[in-house]
Amino acid sequence: MTITPSGRQPVSSTAAAVGAKIRLRRQQRGMSAAELARRGGLGKATLSQLEAGKGNPTIDTLDAIAIALSIPIADLLASEADTGPVYRPSTAAEPDEVSRELLRRISSGNSLELWRLRMPPGTELAGVPHATGTIEHLLVSSGYVTAGPVQAPRDLGPGDMLAFAGDAPHFYRTDTGPADITVVLASPITV
Repeated sequence: MTITPSGRQPVSSTAAAVGAKIRLRRQQRGMSAAELARRGGLGKATLSQLEAGKGNPTIDTLDAIAIALSIPIADLLASEADTGPVYRPSTAAEPDEVSRELLRRISSGNSLELWRLRMPPGTELAGVPHATGTIEHLLVSSGYVTAGPVQAPRDLGPGDMLAFAGDAPHFYRTDTGPADITVVLASPITV
């Protein structure tokens, strides 16, 4: 363990990330720190230290917090995906082999909607901004499309994946051919 010149243990990036997630989920639920501490059977000072990223909680403590927040414990431990844009180009599959690849992990605490978007050639569709915190994921099945945030669109082809903040202006545009796109909307659940 490294001790700083002030004699205190430095804040770890993991503890800071977990603390930020606890605070975010608590605020999303409109819960005060005192209420979360009460529901989780923790002292207010302990919760304050955890949210500040200065604690080293046990699994039992994180489990109590997750139960009090009505979320899976994994929501407090999983790395949050960048809100994007995140681009994953298509990859070639090996002939005669089954292949699986993780394109994007979407944490719990989200409402998920799965849409199929079919666009004829020469079409542009303006995306209406969704609820705050929504992440939109596009997976192109066939065709070519320019899509994404108005300020940073990407050219996508079959097998390409793009994830971006869906709460900002965005669009989809085909050129000379049609496109078939799977769209997944992940919106934070607010209680």
